[in-house]
Amino acid sequence: MPIPPELLKILVCPEDRAPVRLTPGGEGLRCDHCRRVYPIRDGIPVMLVEEATVDSSPPAQ
Repeated sequence: MPIPPELLKILVCPEDRAPVRLTPGGEGLRCDHCRRVYPIRDGIPVMLVEEATVDSSPPAQ
């Protein structure tokens, strides 16, 4: 189940309050500021800092 666009507009990173965006595969939400990737499980974003991974790749343009 995809994340509704209305929800994506209001979701922010809980660590630094920067906007998040879908990862290319749609399996997570990435904050380009701190590079944390929050998982999406069963169509629900898990916006917990302790559940996030840190992505070492540069932000998408």
